[in-house]
Amino acid sequence: MATRKQIATQSAGDALIEDLKSSLDQAEKLLREAADATGEKAADLRARALSALDQGREALSETQASLMEQGRKVAHDTDEYVQANPWKAVGIAGVAGLLLGALLSRR
Repeated sequence: MATRKQIATQSAGDALIEDLKSSLDQAEKLLREAADATGEKAADLRARALSALDQGREALSETQASLMEQGRKVAHDTDEYVQANPWKAVGIAGVAGLLLGALLSRR
C-alpha cells in the first residue's frame, strides 16, 4: 500500500514529466516555426522557445530540490527509527536478507 509520501513523490515526478514534455513540445514547435521564419519574427520565436526551455529547467530544478528534501527527511526518519529500535531493525534486515537470498537461489 502506498503511503502519502510515496504518492506525493509520484505526483511530483509525474507533474515534472508533464511540465517538461509540455515545455519541450512548445520549444520544438517554436524552433520549427523559427526555422521557416526570417528577421524579427524568427528572433521572437527563438526568444519564446528559449523562454519555454527556461521554464522547463526551472521546474526541473524545483522538483529536484523538493525530492532531495524528501529524501533527506526519509533518511533522517529511518536513522531515528533504527536508533530507537535497533533490534527490530536487525530483525527486519535479517528477514529481508533471507527473502532476497531465497529469491536469488531459485534462479
